[in-house]
Amino acid sequence: MPKEKATTRKSAKTADKSAGGKKKKDPNMPKRGLSAYMFFANDQRDKVRDDNPGIKFGEVGKQLGEKWKALNEKQKAPYEAKAAADKKRYEEEKAAYTAKGADEDEEEED
Repeated sequence: MPKEKATTRKSAKTADKSAGGKKKKDPNMPKRGLSAYMFFANDQRDKVRDDNPGIKFGEVGKQLGEKWKALNEKQKAPYEAKAAADKKRYEEEKAAYTAKGADEDEEEED
């Protein structure tokens, strides 16, 4: 007995895109804060590439991850401090951005 063809359904995501599309991201919105690992990776990426010429993109990430795991708390502390400062910066910028947006919304209603 042959199998019946499966009917395909549009997922909720594709249905939303066709109805109104994806909401455009505001270019003035503040950037999220970087994690401690990202500060470390940005700091060490060039060194990993210099130590391993011809290394593939994915391998750079693997080596950075291994190096990060090998660090102790004392070695991670400066990167975590940078991440905390960046998070604070983001929170302040986000608060100012949302306050500015709320002010503009009130002006439009008048």
